[in-house]
Amino acid sequence: MKVKLLTTISFFTYQLSISQTEKLLNGKVLSQNVPLNKVEVINKTAKTSTRTNELGEFSILVKERDSLLFFSKDYFFKRLKISQENIDQNNISVNMILKPEELDEIVITNIKLPHVGAADENSTVISKPALSNPGVYTGGITNGADLLAIFSLFMKKDKKAKKIKSKELDFKKLAEATVPMDFFTNDLKLKPEEKDLFLQFCDADPKAEILVQQKNLLYTMDFLYAKNREFKKLNSETKN
Repeated sequence: MKVKLLTTISFFTYQLSISQTEKLLNGKVLSQNVPLNKVEVINKTAKTSTRTNELGEFSILVKERDSLLFFSKDYFFKRLKISQENIDQNNISVNMILKPEELDEIVITNIKLPHVGAADENSTVISKPALSNPGVYTGGITNGADLLAIFSLFMKKDKKAKKIKSKELDFKKLAEATVPMDFFTNDLKLKPEEKDLFLQFCDADPKAEILVQQKNLLYTMDFLYAKNREFKKLNSETKN
């Protein structure tokens, strides 16, 4: 009886260990049937990451119920909960949607030139001095418009039109654009009204500037985890 009981316990222990062992999952990332290169594939549960190759292929260690994140700056964020079926199939296909292209701001300026009407009989016409040597072309146009003055006026207007201020990307904007919304509520356990204050708290850390330059989702999420512990501790001390 004891032998049978031990055998049964050993069998279930073995099955449990097998189910918890990480397995290599292969897959491909596409957009409209076109393979995507250098897409960041992140196992948020195991905190590991890899990137797709030129054929859109990737391989990453996973367990059942792991959460995979797919990130590329030109495409909408994708999230996938790994099932046992995905692991057994071992050939998943992920489709990402291209973000709408953002057009640069265009400024159109209206240049008003003085109106020159036809001369009437009472008009006084001032003729330009005759060429000192009529047989030599000097590059000017006799009785022509002053093109140099018009061009200078245009250049001044154009310089004013090009003075468009572009604000640099800050950590708050980076986090809102790349990190899933449910990460703040489900993972960090933040209330909706706490989110803005928390991101301002993170932005004050000098490390935030480095993360803005790197634009690495895994590093950003690790940073948010660490700052969340500080934020919660600070809140509890303030209440006490």
